[in-house]
This record gives sequence, structure tokens and C-alpha cells, in this order.
Amino acid sequence: MTVPIDLEQDAPQARASPAESGRTHERLMIGGGTLLATLLLWETLARSGLVDPLFISSPTRVAQAGWGLLQDGDFWNDLSISGTEFLFGYGLAVAIAIPLGLAIGLSRRLQYMLSPFIDTLNAVPRVTLLPLIIIWAGIGIWSKVVVVFLGAVIPILINTQSGVKACEARFIRVARSFSASRLRLFVSIILPGTVPFVFTGLKYGAGRALLGVVVGELYASTAGIGHMIAAAGNTFQTDVVFFGVLIFMVAGLITVALLDRLEQRFERWRPDVH
Repeated sequence: MTVPIDLEQDAPQARASPAESGRTHERLMIGGGTLLATLLLWETLARSGLVDPLFISSPTRVAQAGWGLLQDGDFWNDLSISGTEFLFGYGLAVAIAIPLGLAIGLSRRLQYMLSPFIDTLNAVPRVTLLPLIIIWAGIGIWSKVVVVFLGAVIPILINTQSGVKACEARFIRVARSFSASRLRLFVSIILPGTVPFVFTGLKYGAGRALLGVVVGELYASTAGIGHMIAAAGNTFQTDVVFFGVLIFMVAGLITVALLDRLEQRFERWRPDVH
């Protein structure tokens, strides 16, 4: 006999309490104030002449350089190329790492088979493989896609596998005592319990993916934001370098924010166990 589990009935409410809302506003005020004070201090140091602007630039000069780049068609081409490399490499990593991580977590034999390769890729810095990747894939977009994929796939896979292993054994024993099928066990207990681990891996993997874009374009590329940063650094255009770094920073923040929103939607699916 199987016992139906209504996940929606026990799902936690998504409404924020007044205390949580107050903490959110407080965090925004303190964080925003700290950021504003840092920018003002940076601008003051640059204008005072105590530090050479060639080394640190200034917020206003970075903004001016950014505005000039926004009017340049080559910049949008670089942005498109870097975005394509990130989306292709990261998307491929997600599509492979999550199902494979779930499968490895559920199968001891598969874990024994693939663990040596996973541990090796995790231990070896992916940057050291870049010369080989360029030999195999050239200096075009696909070599950077491979670097992005290798940077993101291992964190996502390992976190997903760990999530399966961390599922509460007592819940699984109870479900089995009611003769729950393997599919029901996976959908009702294992998969919801793995959600926080999966999103942790996705966030960490996104950072590794952006790093792959930068490293790949710095090492060997003819276009992209990383290539733009390298060219600006070689000609001492500090303003452009800071603006390029700002682009990657904003891309990372937006990616993590989108993953946070998606995780909140999945959290409603997970049963609230007290």
C-alpha cells in the first residue's frame, strides 16, 4: 500500500514577516550606504592626487569610459561573444551535471566507476588544460565554451551528488515501510531534499563559468570582454579595465539573483518538516 504525499498542502508560505521585511530593508540601507561611502572615498583619493589615477582610476572616469564603450559597436560584439560562451558552456554543464550527479548519488557502482575521473578533474586546475583545449578546439568560441563547461560542471555535479547522499535515511525508511515505489521515493523525498545542494552548486558553478570566460579570453582570443580587458591593460587604459571587471561582476550578481529567485520557487515544492 502506498501513501499519497501532498507536497502542496505542507509547503511553507512564501509571505515575508514584518521582521524579515525589516531586516531586508536594513541590509539594503547598510549595504548601499557602505557601497556609496566606498565610491566616494575612491573618487576623493583619485581627485586628491595622493594616488596616481593611472593605477586606480575613479568612479567618474570609469563611468565616462563605459559610456564611450556603449556607443561603440565593437563593444557590443565583444559582449555578445562573451555572453554566448557563458550561456553555451554553463547551460551544457547544467544539462549534464545535474542528471549525472543524481545518477551517481543513487548508484554505488556508477560512483565507483566515475569517481576517479571526477576527483582528478576537481583536483587539477582547469586552466592548466587550456593549452590542450586550444590545440584541440582552436582559438575560436568553442575553446572558451569548453573551458567554461569544465569550470562549471564539477561543482554542480559534486554538490548534486552530495545532496542525494545527504537525504534523511529515516524518511526513506518510512517511505519504504509503506511500500513506496522507487520512482515515488525519488520524486517525493530524494529530489526535493537535493534542491538546496543543486542550487549551491549552480551558484558556485556560475562563478567558475565566468572565470572560465575571462581566463579563456585573456589567454587566447580575438574578441570578447576578456580580450577587451587584456588589450586595455596592455595600453594602460585603467578605466576600460575597471569597466570590463564591472561587467563580469554585474553578470555574476544577476546570475546569482536569478538562481535565488528560482530556488525560492522550488522551496515551495519541498515539504516543511518540523
